[in-house]
Amino acid sequence: MGAWMTVAQVAAAVNLLLVGAMSAVWLRNYRRYGASHTLAYLVFAAFLLVENAIWLYLYLLNDAFVGWYAVTTPTIQVGMALLCGLETLALVAIARITLV
Repeated sequence: MGAWMTVAQVAAAVNLLLVGAMSAVWLRNYRRYGASHTLAYLVFAAFLLVENAIWLYLYLLNDAFVGWYAVTTPTIQVGMALLCGLETLALVAIARITLV
């Protein structure tokens, strides 16, 4: 397993934690205020939770995917890791607003 795989795994795990924490806040706010935009945040969070759970499954438990990732070109490895990393940065920005 290479460094880019590790970066992608860590980013997907951090994304799950961030989305989970923000979901708890959004759920509490939705129950309290019933605002439709908060419900939209919860739907958004549900999709992100599923997406990152699938990534973690692929990165950690799916041997076929891990084998493919290991032999693919560095450009694809970097690209996939950067996509997870960019999502992490975006979620950090949203979390800063939501959780502070």
